[in-house]
Amino acid sequence: MAEYVAGQSITADLRTRAARTTSRSCSRSMRRLTTSGARLWGRLILEYGDYECPYSRQAFRAIERVEQELGGRVRFCFRHFPLTGIHPHALAAAAAARQGRFWDMHAMLFHRQRVLEDDDLRRYATALGLDVALFDHDRASEVVLERVRRDVDSGIASGEVLGTPTLFIDGVVHRGSYDPATLLSTLAR
Repeated sequence: MAEYVAGQSITADLRTRAARTTSRSCSRSMRRLTTSGARLWGRLILEYGDYECPYSRQAFRAIERVEQELGGRVRFCFRHFPLTGIHPHALAAAAAARQGRFWDMHAMLFHRQRVLEDDDLRRYATALGLDVALFDHDRASEVVLERVRRDVDSGIASGEVLGTPTLFIDGVVHRGSYDPATLLSTLAR
């Protein structure tokens, strides 16, 4: 059995939900595995994050490096956990998911974290080739709002998500540093 930085486990329900996470919130490698029907493999990093949080941005960059280093041996899932109420940035990523571009918008929001006004979000949607009218409609829709609410509710239900970023590795909360070296070390155990 692997050793983890913190030995606290998330609830069984959340662990089950994390294993069944859809393509909207799991990385490309997991989507490929899920859609091919192949058995899921590799370690799982689940992050609760906020597009406005500078620490979530640091975690994003660290996880990008971990994914590059480990390739298909790690899966990544992202759950929205906006700290200041459900803001347009979380809704932008969820709306982009409805057009199959969640991960592209996710990366863009973190790479351009200081430039996230409505006009900026529309410009990013255009750059990603999204139907901007549909994107705007989806951002205001109950379906997209409910998607983000489900993520927030699952974080609260875990009893472990106290801020962002909060990482779980294979269903166990990770309370250590989230720099690439620490994450790689933890994943190697």
